[in-house]
Amino acid sequence: MVRLSLEELYKEVILDHYRTPRNKGRLDPHDVMLERNNPLCGDELELYLRFKGDDIEGITFDGKGCSISLASASMMTERVEGLGVKDATALAESIKRMMAGEEEGDPDLIGDLVSLKGVVKYPVRIKCALLGWNTLLEALEEGSGRKPE
Repeated sequence: MVRLSLEELYKEVILDHYRTPRNKGRLDPHDVMLERNNPLCGDELELYLRFKGDDIEGITFDGKGCSISLASASMMTERVEGLGVKDATALAESIKRMMAGEEEGDPDLIGDLVSLKGVVKYPVRIKCALLGWNTLLEALEEGSGRKPE
């Protein structure tokens, strides 16, 4: 029986999301679409959000980039779909604090997203992992200014 270390397991989760991204592509109709990039790495991301009241009814992403940026965006869309704006914002802020080394990240709360913690060992890659999350925060702020249904 092969046993994987926690770090190897985290790498496998990231590679799985990179190879088979979830929620990748355009979302039509959408309420908010933002394009952002990471010029240091060449990552490009388009984030699409659709709201139902104060909840994220749909979220997808498109773009190109390194395995970490695309895997992080894939994991993000899986985790925040269906959340309210307040909870999604709190989660994104928590991920940013984890990536800054300010908190550990509770696997019970963030699930597979804890696998992103390994990126902290490579400071130049942190911006890659956070591209989707920072774009999400901007999109949630922009979306909160839309007309209620």
